[in-house]
Amino acid sequence: MPIDESARFLPVRIAVLTVSDTRSLAEDRSGDTLVARIEAAGHVLADRAIVRDDTDVIVARLHAWIDDRDVDCVITTGGTGVTGRDVTPEAVERVADKMIPGFGELFRWLSYAKIGTSTVQSRACACVARGTYIFALPGSTGAVKDGWDGILVAQLDSRHRPCNFVELMPRLMER
Repeated sequence: MPIDESARFLPVRIAVLTVSDTRSLAEDRSGDTLVARIEAAGHVLADRAIVRDDTDVIVARLHAWIDDRDVDCVITTGGTGVTGRDVTPEAVERVADKMIPGFGELFRWLSYAKIGTSTVQSRACACVARGTYIFALPGSTGAVKDGWDGILVAQLDSRHRPCNFVELMPRLMER
């Protein structure tokens, strides 16, 4: 993907949310992987949290970050599967103003090349909520790498051409 080296890089303030009933910060390898990639790309880690697989708890954390002017974007990891406890997409939908269906479609297309038809078990999704981007990735380190390396590193780079999510940020609240 083309990067316009003559354009100025604008760091994005990103919060990372791990959704898990079993992980603590010490065992959060997918969250660690995501944080390392965010910082290596030159972005700012605005905050990080781990919450249990509970729709109301996830929604509350998302609302807090959506209302925080120091957070431009939230990336979640975990809770996107099809089991009864996997409720991240439902939480994202509850806070969403606009869904970004192409994100999940592209994620599954990239994932298919690596894990084949198992990718259909992922409900990765994205939205805009009151001017804040939210991207929900599966909880494996491989999925985090696929989502970041294959989509987000470019779309969260203000120099990416022909277009990127960053250049749209000033217009997300237009009516």
